Amino acid sequence: MKPNFDLTGRLALVTGSSRGLGWAMAQALAASGARILLHGRDAAALATHAAILAERGTPAAEILRFDLTDGTAVQDAFAEIADAHGRLDILVNNAGSVVRKPILEYSDADWHQVLEADLTASFRCAREALRLMIPQGKGRIIMTSSILAHLARPTIPAYVAAKTGLHGLVRALAVEVAKHGVTVNAIAPGYFPTAHTIDLKNDEVIGKWIVESTPMGRWGDPAELGGAVVFLASDAASYVTGSVLTVDGGFTASL
Repeated sequence: MKPNFDLTGRLALVTGSSRGLGWAMAQALAASGARILLHGRDAAALATHAAILAERGTPAAEILRFDLTDGTAVQDAFAEIADAHGRLDILVNNAGSVVRKPILEYSDADWHQVLEADLTASFRCAREALRLMIPQGKGRIIMTSSILAHLARPTIPAYVAAKTGLHGLVRALAVEVAKHGVTVNAIAPGYFPTAHTIDLKNDEVIGKWIVESTPMGRWGDPAELGGAVVFLASDAASYVTGSVLTVDGGFTASL
């Protein structure tokens, strides 16, 4: 039997989809038939992206702007989704942040900022999405993690801790909601050029080290996350839950 990757008729919220990996994954889901709820802080970019999707003939995209670190704003946003659509089929928890500082300069505020954006916000959004998914008996929650949940680099302690915690959250949610037909998984990207990593890519020493440490000998293209997110969102992954799919050109497999 041919695997079913068709997402026609599905409604997907992709947080942090005004740029970078979130926008790349939103495009892939839309190309597979999903209707996209774009989210981010850059209103102009979101409007441009919605227009791009419309030009491609994909289902009409909508725009949601709310603060993921504000619990009330998150609840209100999901209530808006419920009122407008009565359902949500796919949640991609992608938005996040990183603070790079030596540990002795890392403040409590830095720590809490990253944990709130990269871990707590994902918990909040997943919880609110489940209020819609459990009654409908089906749903897909996909977290954007990082290979730095398995490895570590200096100056990003909160980011490493948050992404590691995200893997625990994936397992915890997966085993609780599997009986309701909802799967919970994560994608762990390696090094892709984004607003968070462009300085690393442009650094002659670090950029070269990343390329040389990646068996494929290059940085990833954000579009290369498309297959992973469509797979996990589709019926082809109906028996996959509690898992982390690594997309890193072999970086973590290499010594």
